[in-house]
Amino acid sequence: MNLTPMRYKGYVWPYNPRTYTIAYERKMAVNKIPFGRYHLQELGLTRRVLKGEGEFEGEDAYTEFKKLAYVFYDPGPGTLVHPIWQTTQAYFVELSLKQEPRRDYVRYAFTFWETYDGYRDTVIQATVAGDDNTSTNGSTTGAVYHTVTQGDTLWAIAGRYNVSLSTLVSLNPQIKNPNFVLVGEKVRVR
Repeated sequence: MNLTPMRYKGYVWPYNPRTYTIAYERKMAVNKIPFGRYHLQELGLTRRVLKGEGEFEGEDAYTEFKKLAYVFYDPGPGTLVHPIWQTTQAYFVELSLKQEPRRDYVRYAFTFWETYDGYRDTVIQATVAGDDNTSTNGSTTGAVYHTVTQGDTLWAIAGRYNVSLSTLVSLNPQIKNPNFVLVGEKVRVR
C-alpha cells in the first residue's frame, strides 16, 4: 500500500517515519467510600498524544533533520496530516535525536499533542438584523464559500483558491475530518 507523506505546517517528510503511536486517555478520580468501597468519577478526555520515530538516510540526512527542527521552533499549533490517522491541529512538543548524528544517517523521535477546539463548536455567532454579507452595490463583502463537488478534497480546494490547508481548516471548524468532505457541503475559503 502506498501511503501519502506525513506533513506538518510547511514541512513534508521525505518518507514516512518508521513507527507511530497514538495514546488516548480519559482522566478518572477514585473516591473512597466506607467499608472498602469506592466510587469512580469520570473527569473527561485529555489530549491525544501522537508519537513516532524515524530515520533520515543519505548524504543530506542531517540537513533534513535541521529542516524538521526549524519547524519545531515555529510556535503555535499547525495542521498535522498523517498518512493513516485523522488530520488534526496539533502542537509539536518534542523532537529528539536518538543517537549521535552522522552526516549520512539520523535517527529521531517526535511527539505532537492534539489541540482541542471543541469549544468553538458551542459558540453561536450572532447575526445583525439586515446583515446579508452584501454591500449596497450588490458585491459580496463577507465570507466566500465553495460547494463541494464529486472528487473535491480540501487540498484541491485550497489550491484552487490559493489558500493554505491550515487556513482552510481554521475557517471550517465544522469539518471534523479534513480528509473527508461531503458532496454539497459548503466550505468557507475566505
